[in-house]
Amino acid sequence: MRVSRRLFSILSGFALIALAHEGDARAESQESDVAEVERWLEEHIPKYMVEAKMPGFSIAVVQDGKTIYAEGFGSRDPKKNLPATADTLYGIGSITKSFVAIAILQLVEQGEIRLDDPVSKHIPFELGMPDKPITIHHLLTHSLGIPSLATSNVAIYRGLGLDTGVPYGSSKDFYRFVNGAQDEVVDEPGKRFFYHNGAWRMLGHIVQEKSGMPFHRYVKEKVIDPLGMHRTTLDTDKFESDPDHIVPHLKGADGKNEPADFPYPNPKDNHDFSFLSAAGGIVSSANEMTRYVNAHIRLGAFATGKLASKKSLQAMHSLQIQTPDGHYGRKGYGYGLSITPDFLGHKMISHGGSILVSTAYMAIVPDRKIGVVMMGNSSGMPYSTIAESVCAILMGQEPAEAVPALRIKERMELLEGNYEVYRGLENLKIIINNGMLYMESRDPLRGGDPSRTPLIPEDPTLASTNFYTLRSGLKYPALFRFKDDGSVDFFYGRYCYHKKD
Repeated sequence: MRVSRRLFSILSGFALIALAHEGDARAESQESDVAEVERWLEEHIPKYMVEAKMPGFSIAVVQDGKTIYAEGFGSRDPKKNLPATADTLYGIGSITKSFVAIAILQLVEQGEIRLDDPVSKHIPFELGMPDKPITIHHLLTHSLGIPSLATSNVAIYRGLGLDTGVPYGSSKDFYRFVNGAQDEVVDEPGKRFFYHNGAWRMLGHIVQEKSGMPFHRYVKEKVIDPLGMHRTTLDTDKFESDPDHIVPHLKGADGKNEPADFPYPNPKDNHDFSFLSAAGGIVSSANEMTRYVNAHIRLGAFATGKLASKKSLQAMHSLQIQTPDGHYGRKGYGYGLSITPDFLGHKMISHGGSILVSTAYMAIVPDRKIGVVMMGNSSGMPYSTIAESVCAILMGQEPAEAVPALRIKERMELLEGNYEVYRGLENLKIIINNGMLYMESRDPLRGGDPSRTPLIPEDPTLASTNFYTLRSGLKYPALFRFKDDGSVDFFYGRYCYHKKD
C-alpha cells in the first residue's frame, strides 16, 4: 500500500505533535515530582532532626545530571548559631570506602595489582588460611572470614580523647595489632560478610605502596580532584580553616550533644600511616558530593578514563557478596558500595558513614538517574528512610506506601504511649528505642529505675500487632488491639492495659 507524500507529511505532523505533548506531559510530571520532593523534605527533615537531636543537616538531590534540591537545616556551629548550608563541610565517614575502591581499581587497570592477588604480596599482612589466602577482592567486599577487629574504635576513640591504650601511632603498630588476631579467623575468605574497617585501611596501604604516594595525596589527586571536588579533602587543617565547616558533636548516653574534635588526625603529619584515614577520613559537602553521585550515574567520568573504566564502575555496582536481606529483599555489597538489586524494581547503590561526631549517607538509582546525599554533624538521623522516600517520589510513588520503614514507624507511633489497667491500679509505657518497641514498667512498691522489656513482633513488618516477650526461653504473648473508636488496648499476662495518651 502506497501512502502519498501529502498524507505522509500529515501523519508525520500528527506524530510530532503527539511526541511534543508526551514530552510536555513528562516535563510537567517531573516538575510535580520535584515540587513534591521539596514539600516532603521541608515537612519531614525538621521533625527528624528534633527526634535525633541533630544540630545541623545538609542534603542535595540530583536528577538527570542536575541538582534539583540543595539545602541546609539547623546549625553547623550551634554556639555561634551559624547555619548549615548545602556547602558546609562534614566528615562523610565510610562513604570514603568507595573512593578507595576507585583508587584500587585504577591500580588494577594500570597492571600494578590484580584483584586475586594475596594481600600478603603487597603489605605485611599475615592472617588467613595458608591454602586459601585473603585477596584484594576479599578486602573490597568485607569477606576476609575475620570479624571486625574494631580498628576504628581505636582510631576514633583516641581522636575523641577516649584512648583505648592500644599502640596505634604507626603502620608497624597497625600490623602488630591486626596480625595478632589469628585466633579471630572463623571461616575461609569469600564465604561470610563481616563489615571490616581494618580491611579498608589495608587497601589504603596497598594504594600507598604501589603508587609511591602517601594514601591521602593519591586519593586527592587521582580520584577527588578529577571530579572538580576542590574543597573535598582528607587534610583536617584545610577542613578546620574552611569558613563553612561543621563543629562536630558527640551524642552522649542521655542523647545530649556536646561539641567534639574531628576524630581523624591530619594524614599529612604522618605520611607512613596516612592510610589510617582510608576507612572514613574524607570531608566534603552535599553540593560537592553531587559531582561524585553524577559520576556514578553518568558513567562519563569512568568511560572517558578520567577516573577508571566503565568495567570497573560496573564491578563496584555489582553484588559481589550477599548480606542479610533488607526491606526490599536480597541485598549485598559490591566494591565499596551496598547493593539493593530490587528497590521498587530498580537497582539502588548506597553507603552510609559515621565517625560518631559526623554522619553521612549516599543513595543512587543509576538507571533512573537520581541520587541523594545527606550529612549531619552528629548521629541519629534515619538517612536510608529519607533517601528511599526521595527516590520513591522521583519514581512516581508515594513514600508512605512504597517505603516499609515509614509504614513500620507509623505503626509503632500508634502503639507508643502510656497505658493503664482498670482504675489505674497498674500502668506501663510502650516506648520506641532504636527501631524497636519496649515495654517499660516500674514496681510501685519498690520504686527504683523502670525495667525495659523488648517486644518482639510476630511479623517484622508490623502488619500484625501480635508481639511476644521471652522469659527463660519461653514466649509470652503481648497483643495490641485497635478498637472501633480508634483507641488501643494492650493484653499482657493477666491484664488488659488501655492506652491513655
